[in-house]
Amino acid sequence: MSENNIEPPLQGDQDHQNGTLHGTHLANGHAESSSIGEEEEASSQPDTQILLPKPADVLSNEILPGRRKSLSAIAFRAFLLGLSLGISALVTISYLRAGEQTWRIPFFISALSLFHFLEYYITALYNPRFANVSAFLLSQNGTAYNSAHTGALLECVWTSMIAPDWQTRVSNRKVVVLGLCLIVLGQATRSTAMAHASTNFNHTVQQHKNADHALVTTGVYSKLRHPSYFGFFWWGLGTQLVLGNSICFLIYTIVLWSFFSQRIRKEEGLLVTFFGEEYEKYRARTIIGIPFIGGNLI
Repeated sequence: MSENNIEPPLQGDQDHQNGTLHGTHLANGHAESSSIGEEEEASSQPDTQILLPKPADVLSNEILPGRRKSLSAIAFRAFLLGLSLGISALVTISYLRAGEQTWRIPFFISALSLFHFLEYYITALYNPRFANVSAFLLSQNGTAYNSAHTGALLECVWTSMIAPDWQTRVSNRKVVVLGLCLIVLGQATRSTAMAHASTNFNHTVQQHKNADHALVTTGVYSKLRHPSYFGFFWWGLGTQLVLGNSICFLIYTIVLWSFFSQRIRKEEGLLVTFFGEEYEKYRARTIIGIPFIGGNLI
């Protein structure tokens, strides 16, 4: 990004100016001294010109409104997610202290807000080349994704208002604690995986191997070969345990398992093409961590 340019007068131009003034012979000596005086007064005031940079010189077109890295769109989404997280967290704590059964509803909104914020934040921090507006994953996962979360909220509202006893039975304290542990485990694993993979992580399956594409086998990837999928799978199921959603827990399990089963099969086929025997050996010594996917029981 260029700063404002302050251009001093060119030395050659100034010398030329001076030579003209001193070399002029005037019949009237008073006029000559007056010209010299004007020259000295002019020379005491620096001839500066401030050139304001054009927007195209300062800003990349990608960060302008309406573009894929639009700063206004990113700021707006981050603000809304932060506001949502702050308000829903405060309401959750308030409801818990008051013994309200409906504390699970704002808690789920808190978990969703934090998840989507971290998706963009980790990408921007470790893989800024792909820190687009879509990295928030607010609408990029399709209608099924948004419908699943909406259904989960509706089931939780219904059981909290209409059948609180049923909700308490299926989501007692032990189940809630288990759900919270899965949420923390899932979020931490996914965020850590995104950070560790850095520029090798992408929200979209890459169909072609890039020149800088490397197989990451260290850190969390030394045990799990798809830790981001592992993280979201258990995060999603954990939220339903906390909400006490029997129906959505079953739906989440089926839908998430089907989605990751197909995606991992496709992705591993591409990775074998990219890395050949290196990936085959890596796959043999790691697990996926999602039941019955890729020949692993866990």
